[in-house]
Amino acid sequence: MIPVVSAALLAACYTGTSVAAPEQVASKQSGSSLAGTWSGRYGGAVSGTFTLRWTQSGSTLRGTIKLSNPAGKYPITGAVHGSKISFGAVGVGATYTGTVSGRSMSGRWKSANRGGTWSAHKIS
Repeated sequence: MIPVVSAALLAACYTGTSVAAPEQVASKQSGSSLAGTWSGRYGGAVSGTFTLRWTQSGSTLRGTIKLSNPAGKYPITGAVHGSKISFGAVGVGATYTGTVSGRSMSGRWKSANRGGTWSAHKIS
């Protein structure tokens, strides 16, 4: 279960901060790399779809997130520890936490005083 901080949902509130990515090796529980392309949806204060493109080095995640609402493509950083994931997008001001299981992940997002839920699946 990996908490995920997804910046796509919080693009409306730029905070200028990023989520630190601790330097631990990803747990063998996840069974595979999170690197690749993920497609997802988010709901709550803001709703829409997103596409994540990750690279992974140990527990560190880097990549981009493309949001439908507000529309845009933003750099993201994050970390995975066991089944927990967290990530954020500086240009959007959003953070995502959640869990990962195989080719699926889900959790909660927040930005300032807004928030909601998100889910995604790996497509490549």
